[in-house]
Amino acid sequence: MGHPIKYMIDANGEKTSVMVPLKTWERINAEYSRLQNKIRVFTGINEGLAEIKAAKKTGRKLQNLKDFLRESKRQRNQ
Repeated sequence: MGHPIKYMIDANGEKTSVMVPLKTWERINAEYSRLQNKIRVFTGINEGLAEIKAAKKTGRKLQNLKDFLRESKRQRNQ
């Protein structure tokens, strides 16, 4: 078993900080990063779906997959 979590308290006995073992912190931080990436992906999907919905309402033509892939390849090669 690792070291226990330790709390720092102020003069009033209120918890102000926490100390966790490094391995625990690394695990928490890795999970946080993974969840942030997941949020970015879901946000991008949500924005894309909103763009499609808006384009359908206005009749605006969207870029097709073939053109998107061609543009992406061109940007990678720059």
